[in-house]
Amino acid sequence: MPEISIKLRSVPDTAAAIGWSGPHSLTVDRPPGVARGGGLGFNGGELLALAIGGCFCNDLHYVATAQGIELTSLSVDVTLELSGDPPLATAARMAVNATAAEAEADIQAVITQAKATSTVSNSLARGLAVEVARV
Repeated sequence: MPEISIKLRSVPDTAAAIGWSGPHSLTVDRPPGVARGGGLGFNGGELLALAIGGCFCNDLHYVATAQGIELTSLSVDVTLELSGDPPLATAARMAVNATAAEAEADIQAVITQAKATSTVSNSLARGLAVEVARV
């Protein structure tokens, strides 16, 4: 069964963390003044929205390529609704716009298939068990 592993480690002299997988990295933090945050990176909600939208961008390209369509431009905007205390994500909305090199390409069919196969969106929709263990 395939797995994806990432690591996060604190950044010295800050309350931020650096996360990485292979050669890719990003900074995780809170807004300045919030729980020692310095505003050095994305917070968890932003990362969740990026995961939803980023995965969907990739899925659009996977589907288009499989259908012989070349996407020439793509925009995906994600709005994540939060409610409660502590805040929980209760809904996500994506606004998608794409164009293809081929004028007759069925972009809606690409979007529909990408939605049906998107790893992150479908994992969240079906419920994802998260285990936490101190090591």
